[in-house]
Amino acid sequence: MVTPHTGKQVDGKRMGSGASELRADYVIVGAGSSGCVIANRLTADPSVRVILLEAGGRDTNPWIHVPVGYFKTMHNPSVDWCYRTEPDPGLNGRSLEWPRGKVLGGSSSLNGLLYVRGQAQDYDRWRQMGLEGWGWSDVLPLFMRSENQERGGDAFHGTDGPLSVTNMRLERPVCDAWIEAAEAEGYPFNPDYNGATQEGVGYFQLTARNGRRCSAAVAFLKPILNRPNLTIVTRAHVRRIVIEDGRATGVEFTDASGAVQVAQAEGEVILSAGAIGSPQILMLSGVGEAEHLAEQGISPVADLPGVGRNLQDHLQARLVYKCTEPTLNDEVRSLVGRARIFFEYALFRTGPMTMAASLATGFMRTDARLETPDIQFHVQPWSADSPGEGVHPFSAFTMSVCQLRPESRGEIRLRSAAPAAHPAIRPNYLATETDRQTVVAGIKVARRIAEKSPLREKIAVEYRPGPEVAANDDDGLLEWARNSATTIYHPTGTCRMGLDGEAVLDARLRVRGIRGLRVADCSVMPEIVSGNTNAPAIMIGEKASDMIAEDRKSGRAGDGQDRR
Repeated sequence: MVTPHTGKQVDGKRMGSGASELRADYVIVGAGSSGCVIANRLTADPSVRVILLEAGGRDTNPWIHVPVGYFKTMHNPSVDWCYRTEPDPGLNGRSLEWPRGKVLGGSSSLNGLLYVRGQAQDYDRWRQMGLEGWGWSDVLPLFMRSENQERGGDAFHGTDGPLSVTNMRLERPVCDAWIEAAEAEGYPFNPDYNGATQEGVGYFQLTARNGRRCSAAVAFLKPILNRPNLTIVTRAHVRRIVIEDGRATGVEFTDASGAVQVAQAEGEVILSAGAIGSPQILMLSGVGEAEHLAEQGISPVADLPGVGRNLQDHLQARLVYKCTEPTLNDEVRSLVGRARIFFEYALFRTGPMTMAASLATGFMRTDARLETPDIQFHVQPWSADSPGEGVHPFSAFTMSVCQLRPESRGEIRLRSAAPAAHPAIRPNYLATETDRQTVVAGIKVARRIAEKSPLREKIAVEYRPGPEVAANDDDGLLEWARNSATTIYHPTGTCRMGLDGEAVLDARLRVRGIRGLRVADCSVMPEIVSGNTNAPAIMIGEKASDMIAEDRKSGRAGDGQDRR
């Protein structure tokens, strides 16, 4: 049974009014970036009862709250779903690890903290697809509403929101040199890529507060834990959405003891389980491509072939350069260096332990004829094969470059009808000629920047791809990317909004053919945004909460049906 617990959240238990029955107006599946926002905004109305279900536990792991802690939390099964893709033809049959948060805060509790909204044109294109209310002028106020911007408010930034957005508390000469070299190559300096324009080079901002991670759970859940109309259940692994006569009426889940429970929704079920979890749960509930569901022994409730389709991700090619001077690699390999780093953080909340996934960034066009940047750089004063595996045993830095708007589409498919089984993830990277040309062009841009002062004086040799791959060898560069490129952790689009027959949702995030059921997370994106996806996920939570409140006020439960 789920044990009532009032005024304090306990792993695997309930927090809230202490009522014995799991029943509310809204049941939210997933306490990630979008789900935390929705829980916060809906329960601001004391008459609205909300149950928030999270498959993971509380965010008590101390590494979650230290910015650089992603080195410890990624690939840690206590907080990470530890997904893995199918062998991908575009990557010469390689399979990639896909970390996703399984804890309060979701992936915002173990991501790289980078705050990037994307381009205004991304959202205007959504609006041009017929998705009313999703243009840049519609969503900018939502970004601003969430934000507590360290630099102060202006026409693009807010200061009254719960999500702290701050400058880096770390500087390293190699990153400064990269920015100067990029400027020498002709790319302008941009102090605010979330402002009037994204294009240019500069420094990342991050979701942090006083040198600590400001996850969605810290920003949106922690301040409201004592609201009597909010019930949070952790260790709640969802089995299916309960659908009766074409309407979502609740959520069936197993609790921490393994017992099967049902959280009943008098208004709506809101699925915020992410680009992998949300389509999986829909399919387990009988919502998806009927033929595929039947193959898994699942009776179809709504034949929606688009569920799990349209999967997009950003693929990064990571160039590594050995340096002529020490980098962060040297600091963390030294016992004295590690001690200095620890005490700097403990005393001042500054230094390498406050580091986000990258320090410097650039949004650039590989072709001057393009309207907006099509590649993004993440520049790091360290190098490693992957987070969690430790740095390289030499002085080095990393230039990671990714294509912002890939054309390739993959899919999520069920392996079985068992809720505990991970689905099959097929990203289908580099499936189009544009994607292949762009990754090669991005690598060439990186190499040109490396040849400019003052960066070239800090480089001893190119370690990856290495001098054996010639600058004019497009086939060789593409092959290197196929053999080494990896995810930058931005899965999106698997329950996309749209007006066509393949769309899963309408513009108000309602699942087609099922009343009282919405999806609100990065899976709703019709096209991936041009940048990191955490800030857009929070915006989607803000947008969803507004639409849900509007429908409640009008007496409709998000499905066009009068519920008064």
